[in-house]
Order: sequence, then structure tokens, then C-alpha cells
Amino acid sequence: MLPATAGGAMTPIRKTRLSEQVVDAIETMIAGEDFSPGDRFYSEAELGKRLEVSRSSIREAVRILEVRGRVSVRHGKGIFIAEPFGEEEDPFRGWLKDNKTSLLDHFEVRLIIEPRAAWHAAVKADGESVRAMEKACESFAGNAGAGDTAALVKADGDFHRLIARSTKNRTLYCLMKTMTTSLSEGWITSLHIPGRIEKTVGEHYAVFEAIRDGDPERAEKEMVRHLTNALGDIRASMERLPRRPEEE
Repeated sequence: MLPATAGGAMTPIRKTRLSEQVVDAIETMIAGEDFSPGDRFYSEAELGKRLEVSRSSIREAVRILEVRGRVSVRHGKGIFIAEPFGEEEDPFRGWLKDNKTSLLDHFEVRLIIEPRAAWHAAVKADGESVRAMEKACESFAGNAGAGDTAALVKADGDFHRLIARSTKNRTLYCLMKTMTTSLSEGWITSLHIPGRIEKTVGEHYAVFEAIRDGDPERAEKEMVRHLTNALGDIRASMERLPRRPEEE
């Protein structure tokens, strides 16, 4: 729990203490301010002001909490405290069911764009870009066993965004930056699938090594393998979900 000031206000989060602490701070606010299921919560702007962090950090934390079943985001209406799940219910499985179409769309677009981005990165990446990608791989691997979902999501997004940046194509980079910051559901979802974090460590290094070695065909192939494996794990989780009556 974050410390409070003498007046009871929550201490702002400093930039060096982001990641899962933003999630924890919002959880503390929900519990400590007597919010009930169905209540409207603070907006992203209000949360950013209270915690003194960027809107992108707040948005990512809210999405993580949505996947965990703590909040519900209603587009055009705001953030609401979610109804509690029963003992046998898994909030992630419920979220997965409700977001099936958007998740499949997410990976369809990434499979169109990212393998070719990896191909071009292997051709154009300079030494600085290679070092940055290696650092992102190391950051992801270092957080793999820590249970810090937000840090993993950030490192995952950083890696894919750095690949796009190394292509020297500004349009591609802007597109990937938008996807990793504003459309991060795919990254968050895959990292909640059991075993996917460990698989991602090896898959990231395989893509990185191909880019570092200047092998565009291998880089493209390894990116296809990485995204296809992640999508396959998500599909497998979807197939294990109970069917709704209207789907019978």
C-alpha cells in the first residue's frame, strides 16, 4: 500500500515506481474509499491527476484491472466498479469471453504488420536499435518471475515498438506506438494465459537474434511463430470457456 500524507491524501507515484504500483494504488483507492459494485469510479484524467502519472500509465492499469474483474470500462460512460464474481468464476475467463472478437481482430492486424516489420528491422536496424531491443528482451525476462503484470506488458510493448522503430519507417512506428499504448488488450490478455510468459521470453529472443544477425527471412519467420503461438494459446483458452445459451 502506498503511504498517505498527514491529511490522508495518497502520496503521488514517482516515475521510478510505476508498473504494478499504479495498479496497486487504484486497488487501494477502490477499497479505501468505500466504492461498491456498480458505482462510477474516477475518470482516467482524475486518476492521472491524483496519482501524478501519465494517462497511458493509468489506461494500462485500468485495462489490467478490467481483465482481473475489478473494474468495467463502458465506452462513452466511464469506469465502473465491477460486480464480484462467484467462488467458482474466473474474472479473466469472463473478460476473455466478452472481448473475443476484438482480440482476434488485434492479432489478425499484428500478423499482417509485424512479420514484415521484423523483416525490415533485420535489414535496417543499427547498433543502437539492436542494443535497445536486447534491453527490452532482458527487461521482460527479468520480470517474468516477479508477477508484475504491468512491467511485463510495458517490456513486451517496448520490444515490439522498438522493432517498428528500427525499420526507420515513421508511419509504421506511429502505428505500433498507438497499438502498444492505446490498444494494449492483446498484450495484457496473452500474458494472463498460463505458461505464455515463459514462452514469450524464448520467442522474443529468437526474433531479436534474427534481427541482430541481419537475417530478414528468419526474423519474419520467428515473428510469425511468436504471434501465431500467442494467438493459439488464446484460442485454446477461449475454446475451454462455457458456451452461452445463444451459442448453442
